[in-house]
Amino acid sequence: MNRLLALFAALLVTVSAPAWSRDEPQTNLPRVTLTAGMHLIHAQVAATPTQRAIGLMFRQDMPANEGMVFVFDEPAGQCFWMKNTLLPLTAAFVADDGTIVNLADMKPQTEDSHCSAKPVRYVLEMNQGWFAKRGLKAGTKLSGSLFEPRR
Repeated sequence: MNRLLALFAALLVTVSAPAWSRDEPQTNLPRVTLTAGMHLIHAQVAATPTQRAIGLMFRQDMPANEGMVFVFDEPAGQCFWMKNTLLPLTAAFVADDGTIVNLADMKPQTEDSHCSAKPVRYVLEMNQGWFAKRGLKAGTKLSGSLFEPRR
């Protein structure tokens, strides 16, 4: 009986293990196109707890107009850190209607907490400096299917 339980436990761990390898970036996430005025953003969508936990960890580089948008079920205070993240990033904490609430520059491989100024459902991470180079700041409105009213 103990052998059967051990076999079942091993099978459960194998089946429930995430579909990514440790120390490698996650790939094949869904994508969405967003706009900030005339600027296009091609973002991977991290919508599950596992996808959000991995985020942009272990990425060596990221194209200029690409990023990752983290989608949560409900607005809440969101805090991010950069453990195992190799790239300097800026996080835009975004309200339901697409308005940037606040921005936070984040240093690679740190555990400093960067939080939203108020409850948000979305956090968009881009290469550090992307927002500043385009004059985008708190109050700027992003557009895209994510920010359309829910039916």
